[in-house]
Amino acid sequence: RTSTSKKRIRKNIWKKKTYFSIVQSYSLAKSRSFLSGNEHPKPKGFSGQQTNNQVLEQSELNDPKEIPIKQIIQIIGSNK
Repeated sequence: RTSTSKKRIRKNIWKKKTYFSIVQSYSLAKSRSFLSGNEHPKPKGFSGQQTNNQVLEQSELNDPKEIPIKQIIQIIGSNK
């Protein structure tokens, strides 16, 4: 059997991997869609106006520990 402590350790590792993959995918999506200009056209219905959601600053992307997961998911969902 696997002990409870080992299960807890594995669960925490899985959470960290998920969190960093979300941060990585967000930063990649942001760089591809906003920094590339006309190479990748924006989807229809994109108004170009900022919503009430906060946009992450570049300094926050450098230190992913400071970014709450709910904020990342909310921003990713609003950019689709």
